[in-house]
Amino acid sequence: MSPTIVLFTQDLRVHDHPALTAAVDAGETVLPLFVVDPRIVRRSARNRCGYLSEALAGLRAALRARGGDLVVREGDTAGHVRALAERTGAEAVFLTAGVSRLAARREDLLRRIGLSVRPFPGLTVVPPGEVTPAGADHYRVFTPYWRAWAEYGRRAVLPAPREVRLPEGVAPGAVPDGLAAAGIGTAARDRLTGGEAAARARLDSWLDRGLVRYARERDRLPAAATSHLSADLRFGCLSALEVTEAAEAARAGAGTEEFVRQLAWRDFHHQVARAFPELPVRDYRSGDRGWREDPDALDAWRRGVTGVPIVDAGMRQLLGEGFMHNRARMITAAFLTRTLRVHWRAGADHFHAHLVDGDVADDYGNWQWIAGTGNDTRPNRAFNPLRQARRFDPEGDYVRRHVPELRGLPGRRALTPWREPEPPDGYPPPIADPGR
Repeated sequence: MSPTIVLFTQDLRVHDHPALTAAVDAGETVLPLFVVDPRIVRRSARNRCGYLSEALAGLRAALRARGGDLVVREGDTAGHVRALAERTGAEAVFLTAGVSRLAARREDLLRRIGLSVRPFPGLTVVPPGEVTPAGADHYRVFTPYWRAWAEYGRRAVLPAPREVRLPEGVAPGAVPDGLAAAGIGTAARDRLTGGEAAARARLDSWLDRGLVRYARERDRLPAAATSHLSADLRFGCLSALEVTEAAEAARAGAGTEEFVRQLAWRDFHHQVARAFPELPVRDYRSGDRGWREDPDALDAWRRGVTGVPIVDAGMRQLLGEGFMHNRARMITAAFLTRTLRVHWRAGADHFHAHLVDGDVADDYGNWQWIAGTGNDTRPNRAFNPLRQARRFDPEGDYVRRHVPELRGLPGRRALTPWREPEPPDGYPPPIADPGR
């Protein structure tokens, strides 16, 4: 019986992996494959490349523990799949279905070289396109999607295969030495460690200690009370379905419902991206938003020197950690698009160049939501940065944590340094109205 190639992409795990499980069940040998495409790497955030390198090492270790290995190649995906299929006699490629143009193009190329391509669920809790409103191909508004999402009959969470047997004579290959330092953007000082083992440890900690307080503290910026699982979900080191099921089994009251709702939001953006693949480059909701060119303001925003502390704190957290609290993402994005009137693509591209959890569907979907060009039913809603700061960082603790120039200002004075008789040394005045 010929081996089955399992092409890994955004699913770097062995637990709850439908494509891998199906391949193991289908025959005696399985060829787990990941192709490092330099064209993609060059456009990826350096922080994501670092996480990816660690995740690939972890996936290899998990497969070796089961008697197999991860075959790693560098170059063109279709070309390497073809070469391995010819060498081993493989006729089928199993993979996790994606939602991007790249994923669709990859499947098409593999079919063109004569292989049977079988996409499986595993990227989201509810597969994109599985729930749709009457007369449309996707939900445009979250609330009705949430109701349909909650009623969907989920598949069972799958255990990791006990054994994975690699075809004889296939050299595993090495993860490219320079992968961890490749890509664009600034390398974060405090990036979290990648890989399934680290991700599962984070999940266990979150379920034990974090979930129960999520509902009451998730928007409090100093508390850092979010799960920090977003990168693990983005790379598929955790299954979104398994995370959802585990959270519901934890029975953490309101924390469970609020957290699961965020996972449904992730699914929502993925089903939008599947139906509207131009999401990263074109307004989902048409209309003239009156964008303006302001290179100096954009540069100040990117560097976290706008003179608006809550905005600068978020932007510096991004540079330092490759991560930003979700509430801070909303505040910083709103300041750029609604206060400075700079196009959402400039901000989304900057986020995407630095976030470890950078995901096309989530990043660009959320940016368009904030900018009023996406799925928000109130596209012209007000978003006052100073009010946001007073509500979600009332004593300035988050600001002082990330903006050292303001650590000498006690309490909420750190939120309004422009009102000080002597403004802090090295910190600029606001480049735009910070609100009242």
